[in-house]
Amino acid sequence: MRRFILSSVLIALGATAALAQSPAIAQRKDALKSMGNALRPVGPMLRGEAPFALADVQEALKVITEKAPVAAKLFPPDSKEGGETKALPAIWTDNAKFTALFAKLEADAKAAQTSITDEASFKANMPKVLGNCGACHNDFRAK
Repeated sequence: MRRFILSSVLIALGATAALAQSPAIAQRKDALKSMGNALRPVGPMLRGEAPFALADVQEALKVITEKAPVAAKLFPPDSKEGGETKALPAIWTDNAKFTALFAKLEADAKAAQTSITDEASFKANMPKVLGNCGACHNDFRAK
């Protein structure tokens, strides 16, 4: 009986959290999580902790080029709060810079898709793509 009550409470809390989160927040979290998951194998390759795998790099770049322009549009003014968002107010006060970072991320990822053909070109070009992620996280995402 206790398990049933606990399960019911957890389900109700989950439903409440889902209702409190705007559709834009949920969609952008999905888009950003997709990019993060796609990039997960890339870091160890850059650090020399995993062997270079061109297919994984190209897949990560493909996901970025698909999701970056989508994610950039998922920060409407009514999504500043709720859903445990880590979005900082700077997104809306300096939106031109914010959206420009997403455009640069997409452009750099597209360029990297054609320029990365081996480990040397990967190590030369992938940091440019990843630098966009860091720039956005530093200025527009709560720690």
